[in-house]
Amino acid sequence: MSNYFKNIWLGLYTALIGLKITFGHIFTKKVTIQYPHERYPIPDSARNRLYVNVTDCIGCSLCVTACPVNCITIETVKSLPTEDLGTTSKGTKKRLWITKYEIDFAKCCFCGLCTLPCSTECLTSTAYFEYSEYERENLKYSFVNMTAEEIQKKKDAYAAYEKELAAQKAAASQPKADNNETKTS
Repeated sequence: MSNYFKNIWLGLYTALIGLKITFGHIFTKKVTIQYPHERYPIPDSARNRLYVNVTDCIGCSLCVTACPVNCITIETVKSLPTEDLGTTSKGTKKRLWITKYEIDFAKCCFCGLCTLPCSTECLTSTAYFEYSEYERENLKYSFVNMTAEEIQKKKDAYAAYEKELAAQKAAASQPKADNNETKTS
């Protein structure tokens, strides 16, 4: 019989020990955050969605090289010698037109490796992390501020400039008539 009461006491005792934690939490302030309305502050070092300030980008493609999943695509066109693209906010002279700067966030692993080599610091992580989409194609973000017509004009202008340079090189490399030979004849 004593073993019977001992087992009852042991069962009640262990239940009370477990309920001790429960009773302790009943009278404390709740810490549940009502997510859409309340949020935890995001630390400055958080790696969330990327933002590209294309006006500061020099088109060096270091971010493309550093990306381990190849989610960044950059296309550039050289500017003509007569064009002045200005400088970046860091004072670097711009020499290339950025005709395509696209990041596919469906592929991005948010490692932050692309932001480190950026010499002009135009590629940064933002605090925004909520951007779910129903279609995967909607996760491709383009940061170029040129229209398709402007891009085509820049490509055509540089192609014409290259043809002109090639023609000048060809004209300069052709042998000139030897003046000594014409004088002796």
